[in-house]
Amino acid sequence: MRTDLFPPIDLSRHGLLTRGTLHRIYWEECGNPNGIPVLFLHGGPGAGASPTHRRFFDPDAYRIILFDQRGCGRSRPLAEIRENSTQDLIGDIEALRAELGVDRWLVFGGSWGSTLALAYGQAHPDHCLGFVLRGIFLGRKSEVAWFLTGVREIFPDVWQDFIAALPATEQGARTPEGLLAAYYRRLIDPNPAVHLPAAHAWSQFETRISTLLPTADLPQEPSAAFLPISRLEAHYFVHDVFLREGQLLAQVGRIRRLPCTIVQGRYDVVCPAVSAYELKQAWPEADLVIVPDAGHAALEPGIRAALVRATERYKLDLASLVAP
Repeated sequence: MRTDLFPPIDLSRHGLLTRGTLHRIYWEECGNPNGIPVLFLHGGPGAGASPTHRRFFDPDAYRIILFDQRGCGRSRPLAEIRENSTQDLIGDIEALRAELGVDRWLVFGGSWGSTLALAYGQAHPDHCLGFVLRGIFLGRKSEVAWFLTGVREIFPDVWQDFIAALPATEQGARTPEGLLAAYYRRLIDPNPAVHLPAAHAWSQFETRISTLLPTADLPQEPSAAFLPISRLEAHYFVHDVFLREGQLLAQVGRIRRLPCTIVQGRYDVVCPAVSAYELKQAWPEADLVIVPDAGHAALEPGIRAALVRATERYKLDLASLVAP
């Protein structure tokens, strides 16, 4: 069975979906227009989709659909937090499904994308064929607290750089709530001189803890490119990702009848393996694949191989369900 990414895949079509008076959502489609519909949900919030993400899927077997969530990528306005919640994103997914004439689709998401996939699936189970989930994040306060302060147990030097980006008067605020509030004030400030250094520090911190081996060639200068992911992550964290505490585990019963593969790096520091394990306990029918030599990033070799194996298996298992 194939374990490497497919060759680069050209777009078939793309467009912008108008949502309300503020947001326009970028979407794109490639692969086989008569194939198994699959929806790719990117991470962040705020990361955006890329051409590489198309390559997890066999273009001869899948109708591959990707979109940039509100406020990021090619969606507009960029880095916008107004009218931007988990419920808004679920509504966007349903609007896109209707726009593209999809009845049911396989939902593929990693990190924040796994959160959104579970939330969407539980809201609209009848429109899902199954799930491929990576680097599980269940949106709980304990997981946010781990990301903001717990990781110092493993990356004390990286975490020290994270807090050092704050003014000296605020570096004593080392609780998750204190750090989040301090960064959020800066990230939503309209002045680039305030929000760009904060965005750079936040993004550097997350990137440096995302892989098992160090990431080379990190950008050294603040850039507007870092703002969407840092501002939107902080926005969602401040609002408890717009979900009730423990909601995604409590409502797994809504989707347990559907197939699911969970891919988790053993040494994932951004989204530790305990969340994937707890999801498996709540969803015993799901397949849990713990990759022994990987961290969080989707393109680490072991994670990448496990995700491609999953899509290759589902193209066989689901083909009869969408046959014309």
